[in-house]
Amino acid sequence: MAAVRAAGGVTHAAHRVLWTVVALLLVALGGLVLAQSIGDPSGVLLGAGLRRSWRLVTPWAPLAAAAAGLLAATSGLWLLHRELRGVAEGRRGTLVHPGRRGRTRLAAGALARALERDLTGDPRIRRARVVVTGDPHRPDLWLRLEIVAGARTAGLREHVNVALRRYVDTADCRPAHLDVTALVDAGPA
Repeated sequence: MAAVRAAGGVTHAAHRVLWTVVALLLVALGGLVLAQSIGDPSGVLLGAGLRRSWRLVTPWAPLAAAAAGLLAATSGLWLLHRELRGVAEGRRGTLVHPGRRGRTRLAAGALARALERDLTGDPRIRRARVVVTGDPHRPDLWLRLEIVAGARTAGLREHVNVALRRYVDTADCRPAHLDVTALVDAGPA
């Protein structure tokens, strides 16, 4: 299965790995801080050596800490923005139908797979490939059917028409363009 790409060309799996790494780093940092505070009876986060080092570089240490915090916050916002943008772009392959009580979103890929399953319900059709393109309200349908070699074709057109009627009723949209290509499959039945 091909990797699904989010916004910016990064796969969703890569986003999950990146968020997991960020979460693990934050958990590790929290664990270190907790371990440090438990081992120090005075409850001070920084030990005496670190406090001395901090005071030695006093003008630059707070600036470096602020810069690191700003970089971490900016990175987090960027990651969140990319993740949310990927969700919004995931809706591009949908058919949207407004109704009295809201909108119905139907995934075009799911509808195409359903039509493929419906078409291959007839044993005379070995494979079916459906592509949905164009305007969501009047999409173009491209069907490619592979018919079993030696199968009788009587009634096959009616089977395809019934499957298309079910698709139109389910999606509530009539195709603007319908292209059906039927090929005889020369492979073994």
